[in-house]
Amino acid sequence: MPPGGGGPMKDCEYSQISTHSSSPMESPHKKKKIAARRKWEVFPGRNKFFCNGRIMMARQTGVFYLTLILILVTSGLFFAFDCPYLAVKITPAIPVVGGILFFFVMGTLLRTSFSDPGVLPRATPDEAADLERQIDIANGTSSGGYRPPPRTKEVIINGQTVKLKYCFTCKIFRPPRASHCSLCDNCVERFDHHCPWVGNCVGKRNYRFFYMFILSLSFLTVFIFAFVITHVILRSQQTGFLNALKDSPASVLEAVVCFFSVWSIVGLSGFHTYLISSNQTTNEDIKGSWSNKRGKENYNPYSYGNIFTNCCVALCGPISPSLIDRRGYIQPDTPQPAAPSNGITMYGAMQSQSDMAAATPLLQSEPSLTSDEMHLPGKPGLGTPCTSLTLGQPTPPSSMPNLAAEATLSDIMPLKDEHGGHQFLTPDEAPSPPRMLGAGSPLAHSRTMHVLGLASQDSLHEDSVRGLVKLSSV
Repeated sequence: MPPGGGGPMKDCEYSQISTHSSSPMESPHKKKKIAARRKWEVFPGRNKFFCNGRIMMARQTGVFYLTLILILVTSGLFFAFDCPYLAVKITPAIPVVGGILFFFVMGTLLRTSFSDPGVLPRATPDEAADLERQIDIANGTSSGGYRPPPRTKEVIINGQTVKLKYCFTCKIFRPPRASHCSLCDNCVERFDHHCPWVGNCVGKRNYRFFYMFILSLSFLTVFIFAFVITHVILRSQQTGFLNALKDSPASVLEAVVCFFSVWSIVGLSGFHTYLISSNQTTNEDIKGSWSNKRGKENYNPYSYGNIFTNCCVALCGPISPSLIDRRGYIQPDTPQPAAPSNGITMYGAMQSQSDMAAATPLLQSEPSLTSDEMHLPGKPGLGTPCTSLTLGQPTPPSSMPNLAAEATLSDIMPLKDEHGGHQFLTPDEAPSPPRMLGAGSPLAHSRTMHVLGLASQDSLHEDSVRGLVKLSSV
C-alpha cells in the first residue's frame, strides 16, 4: 500500500474466511473422530472374546470351568498331601514328573480353549449376491421364477466324489471336511466336534492341541491314581487301613475322582488315536462317510495309506493361519464428510457478531463456478485478481448487474418464458454487506432487475458472496 492511505490497492486474490474462532458451534460437516473398532467386536458367531480379541471361546463355558476346577483341585491335593510323603519314602522324582505332566496338561488345555479352531469367514452381501448369480447361470434359471436354494456341489478328491454343502447361515459352499457348528454358529474347517469340556470347537487349527491334552490328561490321571493308592498302602502298613484313611482324607477324594474319570479319558484318547491313524474326524466317523458299508468303492480320500504318515500330518504338520482376522480393524463403508475448505458455515449455524460472518453462505447443493467455465462479461473468474479499489469508497460487488449490463445478460442467456418464467429480485432484497450501502446509494434506487432463470439466479447469488469475500479482504 502506498504511503498516505488514499491510493489504489495492489491486486489481491480472494482470501479464505474462517469463522471457527468466532462461531460457538462446530460445523456440521466437520469430520467426526470415530474410535476404530476391531472385527471381534462385531463378530457374527456366538463366541466370547477376551484380551482385546486374543482369546476366543464359545459362549457355553460352564463345563470348561468345571474341567479347570477338577484338574486344579485334584492336582493341588496330590502335590500338597501325597507328594511330600512319596518323595521321602520312594523317590523325589515323583513330584517332578507330576509337575511336568500338570503343566503340559494345562498348557494344551488353554491352547485348545483359547484359540480359533478354524472358523471360516462368512460371505459379504456382494459375495453372496455374486454366488447367487453364478448359481442362476449354472442352473439356467430365470431371475423372475422361484428357485429352491442350492444344496450341494460335487468335487473329485483323489478319485473320490465329495459333496460340498451350501451353508444358508454363512452363505458359502463349505470346503471339504468343514461343517457348521450349531452351538458356535460358525462354519469350522476340518470340523471334528464341539467339546464343552474345553469350551470350544475342535477343528483344523486346534485339533493337535486337543489330542495332546486328552492324551497327557490320561497319563496324569493314571499317574495320580496309581501313587495315591501307593500312598494309602504304605500308610496302612504302618498304622492300619482305617487309620491311613483318617490321616490322609485328601487321598480318598483324589482316588474317587480319578477312578470315575480315568475310564472316559483313556477311552477318549484311544478313540482319537484311531481317528488320527486313519486320518478321519469324529464327524466323519459318526456319519460313516468312508465306511465300507456304503460300498466297496467307498474309501477315505484323505488317508495317506500309512499310519505313521497320517499321525505326522495330524500332529507335526504346519498350522494354517486364522482366516477371520478377529483383531483387525473395521474399514468404514462411507467416511464422514470433511469440513469445507472455505471455512464458511452452513445455513442454520450461529453467525458471528462480526460483519464478515453476516454474509450469506453458499449451500452445498448450489452450483459453483470454476476457472474453466464460461464467465459472463464483466464478471471476474474465481482465480482472477481483484480490480483496483480506492480506499474510503466502498462499492458493491462488480458482479451485480447494472442497467447497462442487463441487455448483455439477456443476449447471452435468453429468457425461457417471456411472461410466466420471470423471477424478480429487487436490489434491496439482494444480499449485501452490512453498513456498506447507504440509503442514498444510487444502487438502492435502481429499477428492478431481471433474474434470468434458476441457473442465473444461483450465479448471481454466488457472485454476491464473492464480492463480499473481496470486500472483507480489503
